[in-house]
Amino acid sequence: MAGLLENLGLNSILGAYAASAAIVVAGLLLAVIFSKAVFPVVIRLTQLSPTNLDSRLITSVRAPVTLSIFLIGAYLAIVLPWQIPEFRLLLINLAGRLAGIAIGAWALVKVISAVSTWYTDEIADRTESDLDNRLIPLGRRLAIGVVLGMSGLLVMDQLDVNISPLIAGLGLGGLAVALALQPTLANVFAGTYVMTEGVVTPGDYIELENGVAGYVMDVSWRSTRLRTWHNNLVVIPNAKFAETIITNYQEPQPAVNVFLPCGVSYDSDLRLVEQICQEVMDKLLDTDPDAVKEYGGWFGFESFGESNVEFWLFIQARNRLASFPLRTRLMQDLHRRLLEEGIVINYPVRTLQFPPGWSPNGMPEEVRPETAAPRVNRRQRREPRSAMRRDARAFPQSARDGDGPGAPAGPDLG
Repeated sequence: MAGLLENLGLNSILGAYAASAAIVVAGLLLAVIFSKAVFPVVIRLTQLSPTNLDSRLITSVRAPVTLSIFLIGAYLAIVLPWQIPEFRLLLINLAGRLAGIAIGAWALVKVISAVSTWYTDEIADRTESDLDNRLIPLGRRLAIGVVLGMSGLLVMDQLDVNISPLIAGLGLGGLAVALALQPTLANVFAGTYVMTEGVVTPGDYIELENGVAGYVMDVSWRSTRLRTWHNNLVVIPNAKFAETIITNYQEPQPAVNVFLPCGVSYDSDLRLVEQICQEVMDKLLDTDPDAVKEYGGWFGFESFGESNVEFWLFIQARNRLASFPLRTRLMQDLHRRLLEEGIVINYPVRTLQFPPGWSPNGMPEEVRPETAAPRVNRRQRREPRSAMRRDARAFPQSARDGDGPGAPAGPDLG
């Protein structure tokens, strides 16, 4: 009887092993069939749709689904054929739930990556702005971080760890981190504003309120980089960049107006001056490739200045770089024509008005230098007032009385 029971027990163990092996093999075969046969068919069917997003999604979950089928077969191979004690069964179920959480997080990460990659490859290149090229990678990282964080909390909950204090602590810790990273976060949000507004793009020449100017090299989440005329790199935090006044020389269009002020003598024929200026501008508009002919040339007198009659010329260049040689040629041609016509551009001029009896070449006899009061030196300053009275007799009466034009004040004659 004992031998029979032993044979039955041995047979049952062998049967359990055989059943477990059969279930594992079946699960493995099913996973292989699903991966090698079912998925290719589904992917071919998705090719009939106008977009390839569905095929990318199915391809991304191929590995997680295949692994899930195999693990389900392994779980059934352990649980079904064997009589497992309750505490061990709890451990096996716990391991199964943890594996399910991990595979689910893996699948979600793969789906997020597939969607972001599809948008970058198929949609981003068709948009006018490159903002999506910057936002998609950041959104992808944030989404993956959220998925991993939630998965970690679920794992801790399955391990009977009370996550309520942890969530509260994370809230306080997040507040502390946010306060510590306030400058960095300010730059990040300001960078979002700069990129979404589209005020500047790489290649634009801009000038800031504080005088910093240069070409925009890159607009990142934290800072904006400029290359100055000296070929130096200037890094501006986005928080400051978003608050300053910016002049973009590339917007609203690349063309740049060339404004040239000038002036001619009051003796000039102003109508002739206007005719000459218009001819100079017309010639440049017809022959200079840097000038915008459709915009035309504009002229106007400004004011009666101190030395000249002020006027201005106004034409337009194709872009900012073209404005420099165009302005140079405009000045050269205008100066040459004015010289040919004998029209003078005055230096600063002052007209001096002399009182009666005065002239630039001479002064009245009573105030000429040789008859003026001698210079009082330090030694004379120490002399008593009586000596100073005697010296005062050297001055003419008109000078002592303060009469006559330009009479010197002289010492205090008391």
